[in-house]
This record gives sequence, C-alpha cells and structure tokens, in this order.
Amino acid sequence: MSLFELEDAGASPAPRRRMSRATLAGVWALVVALLALLGMSFLPSPYVIERPGPVYNTLGEVTDAEGEDVPLITVVGSETYPTGGSLDLLTVQVVGSPERRLSWVDVALAWFDPTKAVVPMEQIYPTGQTSEQRTQQNATLMVDSQQDATAAALHYLGYDVDPRLEVSIVAEESAAAGVLEPGDVILEVEGEPVTRLSALRETINAGAGAPVSFLVERDGRQETVSVTPDEGTGDASGTWQVGISVTTVYDFPIDVEIQLNNVGGPSAGMMFALGMIDVLTPGELNGGAHVAGTGTIVTDGTVGPIGGIRQKLWGAVDAGAEYFLAPSDNCGEVAGHVPDGLQVFSIATLDDAVSVLEAIADEAPLDGFPTCAAG
Repeated sequence: MSLFELEDAGASPAPRRRMSRATLAGVWALVVALLALLGMSFLPSPYVIERPGPVYNTLGEVTDAEGEDVPLITVVGSETYPTGGSLDLLTVQVVGSPERRLSWVDVALAWFDPTKAVVPMEQIYPTGQTSEQRTQQNATLMVDSQQDATAAALHYLGYDVDPRLEVSIVAEESAAAGVLEPGDVILEVEGEPVTRLSALRETINAGAGAPVSFLVERDGRQETVSVTPDEGTGDASGTWQVGISVTTVYDFPIDVEIQLNNVGGPSAGMMFALGMIDVLTPGELNGGAHVAGTGTIVTDGTVGPIGGIRQKLWGAVDAGAEYFLAPSDNCGEVAGHVPDGLQVFSIATLDDAVSVLEAIADEAPLDGFPTCAAG
C-alpha cells in the first residue's frame, strides 16, 4: 500500500484570473501618463530661475579687467579715511534665457529650494528681447546707478551736484528720429526746467500724444525742437514715447570711480552711496560690523525697490552678514522669509540707512528702527 496518493494525472491547473478591461485600461493609461510626463520633463519651459549671485564689499577690493586687485571705490580730489567691516552689495543670477530655455526638471527642482525663485520668462525678458539686449540694458542701468549713488552721497555730505539729462540713444524710425540727437542735453520740456527722468516721462505722458517742446543744448548752442510722441504697444499700451534713451549726468566736484565688472542693473545704488560716505568721513560708519543691503537710489536719497529680494537675503547670510538694509517697498516680500541669524531693517531714504549704521557702530539699541518682520 502506498504511503502517498498520487495526483490524478488528468487533473488540470487552476485557471489564471484575467485582468478586467477596466483594470487593463487603467494600467495602460498610467504607463502613457508616466511616459508623457517623462518626455515633457525634458521639454523647454517658459520659466527662468533666480538664485543668489556674487556678493561684493563696497569697502573692499575687486579684480579688474587686467586681473589686478583694486579698490571697489576710489576717490580722487578729497581726503579719504580708513574703513572697516563690510557694506555688501548683493546680486541675483538668472538661470535660463530665450536662447537657452530650462527643462521642466530644472524648474521642478527649483520649486523646492527656498534660495531660488521660479519666474515667468517674460518677467525677465520682455517679448522680443534677447540676452544680449538685456545685458546691454543692465550695463546702462549700472552706469546710471553709479552716477546716481555718487550724486546722492555727495548731496548727503553737503556738496552741490548739478544733474543734467543727456540723450544717449535715438531709436531708428522713432518719433524723435531726425529731431533729437545723441549728446543733446535736455534743458527744458514744455517750458519747464527738467533734471529728472521721471519728470520727463510724466510731462510726455501728460500730453497724451500732443507735440512736446524740448529746449536742448547741442554743440554749445541752445535749440528748441518739437516731437510728437507715439503711443506704446503691448505692456506699454496707454503710455506715450518719443523713442530716446536718456542718461543723467552730473558735474561732480570730486572724482569717484567705481570698479565693478560683469554686474548690471540699478539695485546696488544705496550700497554704493553708503560705501562712498564711509570712505569720505572719519571713523567706521558701520562700526566694523558685517552689513549687507540693496536698493536703488536717486540724488535726493530716496531708496527704491528692487527685484530678487529673497535671493539677496540668502546671499547675505551665505556671505556672513548680520544686518540687512532692505527697501521699504520690498518689505511685503521680505516678511516671513528672513533667514535665521539676519536682522532686516526697512529703509526708505539714505538718511534712514546711515542712522541704522551709526546705531550699529555705537552699539545702541536697534529696537526703535522699522523692520520688515511684520510686513
């Protein structure tokens, strides 16, 4: 007698359960979706990424075009004084361009990095603008900001500065073509003296397309010319333009040279001005502390907002700054996003910035100064 019973040789294995049509369709849909997502992740996106850029101490040295270390700020024609600590200006790097677009993978990774910001391409590069054109525009803005910073610093120190508006570019086929010329100094608009670009724009727009009268100085003589503005298009719709680029130039009583290569834009104006004031006055304006900041500036000392403020906060921390001077108009973006270890002050004017620095130098209480902590 057998100890084991043999299986019935004729028995067949249990049938496999077939996948339902609904389940099969779901699996294929998931596969197709994953493949589509994988393929799309490598497609170019309509975004760029902002991240912290290099940090420069306005009281320190930089490398010039010849590879030599030179002071970032040099003053000729006035007594200068030793400085200490740091007054850092901050920059933002833009990754991506119309010619070299980022993939969706790059964009997705940046979303999870608090030091970076994902920004629509057109916010950085207006429609039709190339990387080269943006670089040229930022270089012009940097030159203007250095001039404005010098004027603001010298004005704060009691010097007389005489701003003038000079035509630098006349666009081809624009309203001003053949009427205004590069090098023209604009003395009056509609019979009123004008020394600020904002006032020039306001006067042109106020006419709503009516001819605008310019009194200019050209080749040592004065001439009156008339330009009929064109209405702006796209984002500029509703504004009126004559088609010129204008630079503010000054007759300074002393020579101030700022050496900073490959950096563009107007946002370093306030820190340039503070660096000049420190160089031109006895003692250490910041008391030897490590201070960073940002903001545009005009001759009367008004500090204006800038872009990329959150990335600049991280840049300041990485550089070792303890204090940060932020434009008041940027405080809404700063509140709730201040990195640990950084004290941020709200700055509306150059006087505000100097007052904060003097308090830091004197080790005085800082509680009375406005901050961006509450927006």
